[in-house]
Amino acid sequence: MFIDIHAHAYSHPCPPQDGTTTFANPAQLLKRYDEIGIERGVLLPLIGPEVYLPQSNEEILDICEKSGGRFIPFCNIDPRGISNSSDAKFDIWLNWYKDRGVKGVGEVMPNLPFMHPLVQNLFKHVEAAALPLTFDISDRIGGDYGLYDNPGLPQLESCLIKFPKLKILGHGPAFWAEIAELETPGDRAGYPAYAVRKEGVVPKLFRRYQNLYGDLSANSGYNALARDREYAVTFINEFKDRLLFGTDICDPTKPLPLAEFITNLKNEGKISEETFQKVARENGVKLLGL
Repeated sequence: MFIDIHAHAYSHPCPPQDGTTTFANPAQLLKRYDEIGIERGVLLPLIGPEVYLPQSNEEILDICEKSGGRFIPFCNIDPRGISNSSDAKFDIWLNWYKDRGVKGVGEVMPNLPFMHPLVQNLFKHVEAAALPLTFDISDRIGGDYGLYDNPGLPQLESCLIKFPKLKILGHGPAFWAEIAELETPGDRAGYPAYAVRKEGVVPKLFRRYQNLYGDLSANSGYNALARDREYAVTFINEFKDRLLFGTDICDPTKPLPLAEFITNLKNEGKISEETFQKVARENGVKLLGL
């Protein structure tokens, strides 16, 4: 059985969020979980106005409470909240939600640079609250959602240095594309199909910073592995203690190939049963204190 580190659900029907995506409701999400063999999953509120219809933390808490333990709540905080200032006291909100059982923060996705003072203030407070943080990332400012970083992820690296006790889950195309050396900076915006001819910055950051974790959900996480199966085996075996299975289910009908991919690696003897269990569920259990 898997533990899903990254999923979404809305209690009530809502319009297509970006003109195309219709989100699952809790029952639809649990149906997919039963089909795939997912024991439990983390629900991340979508609160930002950049692309999705804002969702409350309370809705997520309500869904999780009614799930019989199948769903695990994260809370989310926009760094522009409370006072839209770099000294906003986010401990008020974080402690409130932590007392109500949330296990992390995310998906943090305002279209601001990682090093923006508002984002830095949020990271400081999440570190103090001892909660993990999941981000989404963009290759540009404007016309998109997700924290912005430059090619090579220097701003993320600065955050890993500045907040050494903050466990940061890397997620999104502009993060996972850099598992390999980029052919062009534009490759950060999508899902590169070429092999990992030379390591990119992502494995180097994993080696340097023990507070970096890998959220393998969505097309971005799956593509990072599937684009070069041989390198995927090397990467998983090296970083098996900090990689986490995920789906990023939005549309409940969308294919979810990651579970089959890593299961096949185990069945073929490319990764051990121990490594498989860590990525599939045990790292999630440990990270979230389940």
